[in-house]
Amino acid sequence: MLSDLDIAQKAKMEEITEIAKQIDLTAKDLELYGNYKAKISFDAINRYKKNKRGKIILVTAINPTKAGEGKSTTTIGLGDSLSKLGYKTMIALREPSLGPVMGLKGGAAGGGYSQVVPMEDINLHFTGDIHAITAANNLISSVIDNHLYRGNKLDIDPENVVWRRTMDMNDRSLRKIKVGLSLKREVPRFDGFDISVASEVMAVLCLATDLDDLKARLSKMVVAYNTDLKPVTVKDLKVEGALTMLLKDAIKPNLVQTLEKTPALIHGGPFANIAHGANSVIATDFASRVSEYVVTEAGFGADLGMEKFMDIKMRTMDTMPRAVVIVASIRALKLHGDAKKEDLENEDVEAIKKGIVNLEKHIESVREFDRPYVIALNRFANDTDNELNYVIDWAKANNHPISLSEVFTKGSEGGLDLAEKIVKLTDNKANIKNKPIYSLDMSIKDKINTIAKKIYGAKAVEFTERAEEQIIEFNKNGWDKLPICMAKTPLSLSDNAKLKGRPKDFTITVRELKPSIGAGFIVALTGKVMTMPGLPKHGAYENMDVIDQKIIGLF
Repeated sequence: MLSDLDIAQKAKMEEITEIAKQIDLTAKDLELYGNYKAKISFDAINRYKKNKRGKIILVTAINPTKAGEGKSTTTIGLGDSLSKLGYKTMIALREPSLGPVMGLKGGAAGGGYSQVVPMEDINLHFTGDIHAITAANNLISSVIDNHLYRGNKLDIDPENVVWRRTMDMNDRSLRKIKVGLSLKREVPRFDGFDISVASEVMAVLCLATDLDDLKARLSKMVVAYNTDLKPVTVKDLKVEGALTMLLKDAIKPNLVQTLEKTPALIHGGPFANIAHGANSVIATDFASRVSEYVVTEAGFGADLGMEKFMDIKMRTMDTMPRAVVIVASIRALKLHGDAKKEDLENEDVEAIKKGIVNLEKHIESVREFDRPYVIALNRFANDTDNELNYVIDWAKANNHPISLSEVFTKGSEGGLDLAEKIVKLTDNKANIKNKPIYSLDMSIKDKINTIAKKIYGAKAVEFTERAEEQIIEFNKNGWDKLPICMAKTPLSLSDNAKLKGRPKDFTITVRELKPSIGAGFIVALTGKVMTMPGLPKHGAYENMDVIDQKIIGLF
């Protein structure tokens, strides 16, 4: 089998101006970053805003495992397959963060014959969007400390500054630091770094509908509290204009292509555990205005990514996906059935029988939103016929549409059955109304309880004393009408990463709340959620190099 690198080298990319013609764009509509990637101008975006939307297809998955599910590969392959069937199709994905690329995860541009290219650019600096977000985030930190140094007119409590610095790299040593130590007049305080994609600036950029909305959202971000416990915002610091200037290019979506020349927008990348985990509203909306189908994905499993996609992102766009694809793999189902990672190459139908309950719960969650769905069983090389047939027979016996996806090894040919099933599901011309699982008029507690019980299957939710106090304060500040962004481990339906499969009778504990007022949601933190990952003992960076202008590594 060809390696990812061999495949990419064999595929001759089209000039991005040629790819743009597929969606009726000219060279004047593009801001070129070399021959194979470009940003789409706001003139072009505004020109198509009144077009009727095409069909949005959401790709989600079971709870992720170290064995991999292939969600991005499936998303790209499905887009190529729909194009092969003759439908005008676009793909909308998130941008990879440098931290995970250099760490355990490696590249995030799909795999096999279902990749977006140029993959080395996408996985590295791309068009500089994440660097711009890093600069904007850290400008706020600099202004806060300068304000403390210059007399603190806003009466900011140095011990209640909630804004943290960022960098786009895994560096655990920066999780907690102390700043303000170089001059006597400075105000020393504890601070820390998050990875850039966990910054609220990233969430704001991905939910903004245009430049004016971006500026308005940035101005609302809460960065600290004063000594009277009143929130201090970006607007109070008079920095929203400068932030908008730093992000004026980053807000424009990036156009690239797949190996099979399907147009793809890769734009934005908020964390799916601490934020809403989906590419930008601008990219998804534009793609839906210029194509019949737009295939997009949400971070992690349906419990985290899909729920937030529906209740936060789709609420912003006032629409819903026409259908949902739930990606599962034999390997991941085995791990949810208590198989050991070192035994995954061995046939184990019994482990699949135990682990399939995880898939079953995610199907139920999709049904909570009244969405039609298809299971995409992503085939890996060592899957046996007995294992594949068990899952397919289980699905058919329970009336779950299922398709064996082989897009990794066959490209669009390996996803034609999945694409045909999606077309059939979305042939219904009925108006698809937005159907979040909770109303914004519900209380903060009721929203959290609804998510935990309907999506996770929790028995109950407990709130710490700190969370209870914060809810009272948030109500006073008028933040109680915002959506909820749950922050929990992606590895389990519960807030305990060790509980695989479908846990029963568990309680979700909300330890504290975080206001992301610019993004427009309240973050409810459960369990241990990492906003600055560390590098593994042997990171992907060890295998990367440039030889004779060719990139080698884990892309």
